[in-house]
Amino acid sequence: MKLLITGGAGYIGSHAAHQLVDEGHQVVVVDSLYSGHRWAVPERARFVEGNVADTALMERVLREEAIEAVLHFAAHVEVGESVADPAKYYRNNTLASLGLFEACVRTGVGRVIFSSTAAVYGEPTSDAALTENSPLLPVNPYGASKLMSERMLADLSRAAGGRLSYVILRYFNAAGARGDLRVGQATPRATHLVKIAAETALGQRDSITVHGTDYPTADGTCLRDYIHIDDLVQAHIDALKYLEGGGASDIFNVGYGHASSVLEVIAAMSRVSGSEIRMVKGPRRAGDPSVVLSDNQKIRRVLGWQPRFDDLDLICRTAFEWEKILQSKKKVSNADKRTHDSFNR
Repeated sequence: MKLLITGGAGYIGSHAAHQLVDEGHQVVVVDSLYSGHRWAVPERARFVEGNVADTALMERVLREEAIEAVLHFAAHVEVGESVADPAKYYRNNTLASLGLFEACVRTGVGRVIFSSTAAVYGEPTSDAALTENSPLLPVNPYGASKLMSERMLADLSRAAGGRLSYVILRYFNAAGARGDLRVGQATPRATHLVKIAAETALGQRDSITVHGTDYPTADGTCLRDYIHIDDLVQAHIDALKYLEGGGASDIFNVGYGHASSVLEVIAAMSRVSGSEIRMVKGPRRAGDPSVVLSDNQKIRRVLGWQPRFDDLDLICRTAFEWEKILQSKKKVSNADKRTHDSFNR
């Protein structure tokens, strides 16, 4: 199938691009390289540097490449930044998505898989697992921008009279790196706990701050549903096959259905790295619920999704091994820059 992947040089998009190329699909990646990396794009994929907000560019690529399905990953994802600069998130995550979805309708692209988030649920009112029918009450512009995009896609699909079908995947906490370590998380200034723990284990950070140790959980720290990146990518592949087989448009949670605490993640990273990780206790962060947990029965039942890497140590090990590779890449890049600078003095 001829596929367009937006944000295919970023963390999740690059993993999906590699796997889809490996499975024989023809892949076109569009990415502005705002937070992605050119080296993360598969060699056998066609790369177009550009912004999804450039509707004319997107429509031209969709037409010229005869794209059959779009996997839309391109988005800003930092919650704190979304609170400080909400307009940035509504422009990039919502308005750019609207332009892309409209371009899909105009060019006859029949299938869209949209990268959404558990942030659309907001702060859970209980510790119960979140289902796809749980209240949608985002508490920050990031979650709101994604929810608006979900609704726009659904409305455009209905208005298109069956010519555009979609799957919306609501991610919980994606983590880890591809099993063969070809790609991993390399997002600048990432705030993800697993990545921060890996950086601390490698001495890139002096310590890791635990934000709140007085939550009503077994060890007093927040619980989150972490999912290995390869299982998350498989959910996209299953969604693509589902739509190709005539499946109706739908929404699915993507998580393991059980959660790990902040201290459990740090302990796992310490085990797999063989390094003692220094922790500093900090205050709770505003808006951090004690537990965020997925109910994944629907995606298992409808898409036949079967996770294969549901192991916290495995998640942390791949993240740690990838972080070592990433630091080596940075050293080479810095050495190249110093050499370049010396020639230009």
